[in-house]
Amino acid sequence: MYLWIKALHIVFIASWFAGLFYLPRLFVNLAEETNPAARDRLLGMARRLYRFSMILSVPAVLLGVWLWMGYGIKGGWLHAKLLLVFLTIGYHHMCGGILKKFERGVNARSHTWYRWFNEVPVVLMLAIVILVTVKPF
Repeated sequence: MYLWIKALHIVFIASWFAGLFYLPRLFVNLAEETNPAARDRLLGMARRLYRFSMILSVPAVLLGVWLWMGYGIKGGWLHAKLLLVFLTIGYHHMCGGILKKFERGVNARSHTWYRWFNEVPVVLMLAIVILVTVKPF
């Protein structure tokens, strides 16, 4: 059963991160867009992607908790990974706040800022995968 739970955890994590990779890219486009019709289309895409990513995050986290609690996974690397998972959850919620600002028309950040913001989930995923695979401590 452990391998099935682990496989599903990986699938949901990969799917969740796909949303986290693309949502900030939509923010880049929204920050640059001046056409109201195109802006509305991008906002719709961002809303749907945020909701879908949130749905994917729930089984990803729950399956991870099941692995941790159900199979007694331990180690210093796990503490670091859990910290990064909490940061990822926070990043996702921050994306929700940013989306609300775009919906209200009060975005104050440039497309350049969002380009840098877009790199955060890449760094998080890289660090998490290294910790889980290498288990350096």
